[in-house]
Amino acid sequence: MKQKIHPAWIVAGITFGTLFATAGFRSAPSVLILPLEEEFGWRRDVISAAIAINVLLYGLTAPFAAALMDRFTVRKVVMGALTVIGVGALLTIWMSQSWHLMLLWGVVVGVGTGSMALVFAATIANRWFVKRRGLVIGVLTAAGASGQLVFLPSLARLAQDPGWRASSLMVSIGAFLMVPLIYFFLKEDPQSVNSKPYGANDDWQPPVLQKGNAAKNAIQALKDASKVRNFWYLVGSFFICGLSTSGLIGTHFIPAAHDHGMPQVTAASLLALIGVFDVVGTISSGYLTDRIDPRKLLFFYYLLRGLSLFLLPSILFSTVQASTLVFVIFYGLDWIATVPPTVMLCRQVLGPEKGAIIYGWVFASHQIGGAIAAFGAGLLRVKFGDYAAAFYITGILCVITSYFVLQITLKEKVNN
Repeated sequence: MKQKIHPAWIVAGITFGTLFATAGFRSAPSVLILPLEEEFGWRRDVISAAIAINVLLYGLTAPFAAALMDRFTVRKVVMGALTVIGVGALLTIWMSQSWHLMLLWGVVVGVGTGSMALVFAATIANRWFVKRRGLVIGVLTAAGASGQLVFLPSLARLAQDPGWRASSLMVSIGAFLMVPLIYFFLKEDPQSVNSKPYGANDDWQPPVLQKGNAAKNAIQALKDASKVRNFWYLVGSFFICGLSTSGLIGTHFIPAAHDHGMPQVTAASLLALIGVFDVVGTISSGYLTDRIDPRKLLFFYYLLRGLSLFLLPSILFSTVQASTLVFVIFYGLDWIATVPPTVMLCRQVLGPEKGAIIYGWVFASHQIGGAIAAFGAGLLRVKFGDYAAAFYITGILCVITSYFVLQITLKEKVNN
């Protein structure tokens, strides 16, 4: 009897739930900046440096994590990552020096989150789906945004009362609780349940996964990809994506709004609202990626994002205004809509079988950009007293990027 629900959709649902629940790990640092300033007297650029380390390692770990998933299974890598995150977040409760923050939130949690997140989503989509792959990538990417919607305001309230340690404890408990869910319910690939990817033809053959040294495989993929011009266009564009999202707005929107007199919980709620519209934007982007030239989508995403950043310094007030809500809605729709078309284009660089590792390297550039923005924006804030320069510089870079993504050449039809 034919199954009514293809197992690929069940795996996608579990992956969505995992990424949704772990969204707090990525959003937590943005609500810790002000409480840590108040309790320890640490400067904002010092705290930003710790967040920058987190963002950087979140990206640099990704390509190796993708290779490790091929070598040791997705389930083992994700369970290990969740355990590392839980331990790192728990230990922050006892920190007293700024280097403790850099070690725990920066290094430990950064490596843990980098071992799953978007690489996890890309690996599941590539293994389990032939048709609707763009849509699935969009939905799984949106999981983090929708999770942010739920957890960010709660983390902000906990950071205020009883204090930031409660936020860290909540993140730690959440990570540990996800481990048994992955162990019992996440299936490795279609072959493990005697099935084929969703939409696969009868003659479909599973890709040959590289089972050698994971680090060597990741490095070799980078060497091979570095000879392909499209790879560098994708690296450069995703660098700017990270600069303008997780690094700048994701890290500094709350303190920037607070500089204008807005309460932290209100600012956190607005950032969470960005997550609401990010869900709509990213899923819509996945749907469009299956139907429209992904280069054209990236052109519009980067152009419109850059223009919106030029407006931000003039629309931040002590209370929520209509213009602020317009920015939140628009930026949310555009937040990580870049991911589905970028993932699809990564499959072309060295072929579908290496698509996840290539995306891992491209995603690493995303987080390098995010790390630079996380630290750089904090530094500019200390130097000039506000974030306007950071917003304007990033806006210009987004507009420039919109031109370069059109230079990517298509070798094949990308929606198959």
